[in-house]
Amino acid sequence: MPTRILKYILLFLSLAVAFPVMAQQDSVTTAKPGRIRGVQYSSREEAALAMRNVKQPLFAGFSVSGNLAGLLLAAATSYGELECALRVNLRNTYFPIGELGIGVCDNTDDGTELHYKTRAPFIRLGCDYNFLRDKQSGNRVFAGARVGFTSFKYDVDGPDFEDLVWGDRVPYKFKGVKGNQTWIELVFGIEAKIWSIFHLGWSARYKNRITHSSGSPGEPWYVPGYGKKGGSALGGTFNLIFDI
Repeated sequence: MPTRILKYILLFLSLAVAFPVMAQQDSVTTAKPGRIRGVQYSSREEAALAMRNVKQPLFAGFSVSGNLAGLLLAAATSYGELECALRVNLRNTYFPIGELGIGVCDNTDDGTELHYKTRAPFIRLGCDYNFLRDKQSGNRVFAGARVGFTSFKYDVDGPDFEDLVWGDRVPYKFKGVKGNQTWIELVFGIEAKIWSIFHLGWSARYKNRITHSSGSPGEPWYVPGYGKKGGSALGGTFNLIFDI
């Protein structure tokens, strides 16, 4: 009697396991012998739509990048930036970012013969939004904003000028003049996945000055992280990006 009851129990457990498996097999498209296939779609468009609808994790990693455009500008002209960035990926849609760098300038104006020199750090904080519906491809089209700040010192010197009252020659030379500036940036960019974690990105930026201060020589010719002096400026970046 106990043996018969045990047989009934084993039969019941076997059926309990077999029925869900059979039901799952009925719901999946039959694959050809010798091939293992996952969920089947009737077209590439249907598969792409399914991928777009996959829910993204809140934290999808982070990336580090360097601005090659600022580096090339510093090497080929009288000013530029050495800049890197750290960016957080939230659902492959929102990208809080911090950009940190050093602005350098050593320029002499051909007309006025004024020489301007500075080397100072800057920081930008902001966030980008990815507009592409396909969040899995690694390609991104984004827009965002930044708030930038720098506190720096600069040197200005030029030809001596004549005192019209006493007729003496007065040197025009200022060293260690203090300045600072705060600004906002509106950003639009494109990012392409090249291979694995390696991406290339381009961005165009419109910059608008919020606050600034400078010393007695007047406005600095160049502001680290912002660019040439003025109430607004245009800029851009070409970034080498590694997703982690």
